[in-house]
Amino acid sequence: MIYKYIGIIRKCITNKASRFNYLAAMGFYNKMPDEEYLRRKFKNTLGYDLNLDNPKTFNEKLQWLKLFDQKPEYTLMVDKYLVREYISKTIGKQYLIPLINVWETPDKIDFSLLPEQFVLKCNHNSGIGMYICRDRSMMNVSKVKAALKKGYKENYYLENREWPYKNVPKRIIAEKYMSDDTRFTDKGRTTGLTDYKFYCFHGEPKYLYVSQGLEDHKTARISFLNLDWSFADFRRIDYLPLERLPKKPVNYMEMLQIARILSQNIPFLRVDLYEIQKKIYFGELTFSPCAGMMPFDSRESDLKLGNLLQL
Repeated sequence: MIYKYIGIIRKCITNKASRFNYLAAMGFYNKMPDEEYLRRKFKNTLGYDLNLDNPKTFNEKLQWLKLFDQKPEYTLMVDKYLVREYISKTIGKQYLIPLINVWETPDKIDFSLLPEQFVLKCNHNSGIGMYICRDRSMMNVSKVKAALKKGYKENYYLENREWPYKNVPKRIIAEKYMSDDTRFTDKGRTTGLTDYKFYCFHGEPKYLYVSQGLEDHKTARISFLNLDWSFADFRRIDYLPLERLPKKPVNYMEMLQIARILSQNIPFLRVDLYEIQKKIYFGELTFSPCAGMMPFDSRESDLKLGNLLQL
């Protein structure tokens, strides 16, 4: 542990971006105005100045939308619990992963009443506190509850000033564990559910990316695809790319139509869907992927997507 902290201290001293991110995580910048915070974090993360007067790249325009496109319905759309009602009314409840239960706080969960398999997550954040249970007999309840409490306490809005998350009422939800025997494997290793994330500009999907194995960042793979189901000529560099073109979903055309419906009248929206046992399921809605600080393979790639987004 002492070597770990020595490494953190050394990195904070020698690396400006690491120092900013560490101090931000400690709450040092919590009272800093959103625009100033985003300018600093953007420069530290991507290496160029954020231009809000004349934004051109995709990442710059997402920062502009964070600050100046703040509609109340966006809060409901990112809430992993309340969005279920929105999806039911918009495209139909048949696309929802079955809900097992919902709790106001982690302490109210009775783990003995949960099924053998399930997924636990906070409704207001991304990642922290999430637990995928494939065998309840192997679950460390104390460890799971501690992770949920950590996620529950997280102020997800403050990390990247993503406005839609600012006023989400916190809850813990349990959903049915979903598996798909038709998922493909990478070198003989199962990679979990395949996630299809549609990048929609002004109500029209233009690209999607396919992600696999997101439970483990080190081995996860992500690649952008064109809508004709070919590899796009750009990628993000913080994940390994897919080694081969994945099989197109059976219900691909229906997925495109769902993405169109859910993204209507919104400048940019990422619509996440699954296909499990040849049936479409809703994942989540995201207004600023990677908080609008996605590391593309080139500035030209960032500009290419930015050209699709008219402010």
